[in-house]
Amino acid sequence: MQIETSHPTITRPLLLLMPVLSGLVVANNYYNQPLLALIAEDFNVQEAAVSKVSVLTQLGYACGLLFIIPLGDKVLRKRLILIDLIFVVLALIMMAFATQIWMLFIASFFIGVTSVIPQLFVPIAAELSTPEKKAANIGIVMSGLLLGILLSRFVGGIIGEYFGWRAMFEIAAIAMIVTWFIVYRFLPNLQPNFIGSYGSLMKSVWQLAKTEPRLQLASFRGAMGFGAMSALFTTLVFHLEGPPFFAGASVVGSFGLFGAVGALSAAFVGRFQKRFSINQLIQAALVILLVSWLFTYFGRYTYIGLIMGVILIDLGLQSSHIMNQADYFSIPTNATSRLNTVYMVSYFIGGSLGTYFAALAWEAAGWEGVCFVGFSFGVLALMAHLLFAKRVVHKQIIR
Repeated sequence: MQIETSHPTITRPLLLLMPVLSGLVVANNYYNQPLLALIAEDFNVQEAAVSKVSVLTQLGYACGLLFIIPLGDKVLRKRLILIDLIFVVLALIMMAFATQIWMLFIASFFIGVTSVIPQLFVPIAAELSTPEKKAANIGIVMSGLLLGILLSRFVGGIIGEYFGWRAMFEIAAIAMIVTWFIVYRFLPNLQPNFIGSYGSLMKSVWQLAKTEPRLQLASFRGAMGFGAMSALFTTLVFHLEGPPFFAGASVVGSFGLFGAVGALSAAFVGRFQKRFSINQLIQAALVILLVSWLFTYFGRYTYIGLIMGVILIDLGLQSSHIMNQADYFSIPTNATSRLNTVYMVSYFIGGSLGTYFAALAWEAAGWEGVCFVGFSFGVLALMAHLLFAKRVVHKQIIR
């Protein structure tokens, strides 16, 4: 049963705290990407085999989003976050001390399952914000999350090259212990807005997925966009370790810094809502995402081409991501955690598909095959938007 709750408005300290914590937690999912070559060498396996580490992390994240995030509407979120962080630490420790490849796979999956805490912060920001500041505040929280994703690759690459890939996960476990104490001390308690069984809660998630066309379109756009970016970053390490670059993990990880330029720029996209509609901003973002692949393909043997591709793909993806969330959080319901569940599960399923098909393309056709996969995902996102966005808005008005 849905219940109405009253919440305080978001405070400036809380608004600044949530992006920091989001970045720290979500980074756990991405430390592995610049370390895949080191892990493959350590375990003496093929690159395609070790790519399953990234795939399983993303699939685990999708599972965590599906089965954990809806609980944000049913139980005290602070308690949920504190319990979840304990399991994050255990999964990271298992990763750091894994002695068999199957242990890496299990640990990677559970790192993904438990590192979903940022997706509790985004609905909090949306829920506590006034309508005119909703997109901007989501952008602030998302900027921390996005920087965590991108800088994790840089940090992972540096730590991995100089101290070994296991050291990165040991450091991550310590960071999560510190995060636990910060959450315990500073995060306020917010009352749940759903009364009922876990089964009825999950049924309501499915009901939202079936009946909200705005959420459905946003979910597809997000899935295809993230699939495109995952294709790039999962295989970039293999491309750069070959000719003409012969680069190490630290160089690969540094591309996260260039991506941060795009992510930080995307954090301000909400400010353009005064001049453009959400659909116009999403369309522009998806076009930027597609253009990024032209740099990545035609400049594939130059650093400048790849850097421009990374900056533009992050700018396009993250801009569309923020506006997707502003779009579906405008649906008149207080089931914010469940709305976010539907979108983010789709988002990371798309990321897993992008990683999977990019790994196959790398084996079959090298970097050109990867570019084809990433560009195709972007085309699907833009086509869906052009075909259905106006129709969805029209249905919303009628309702």
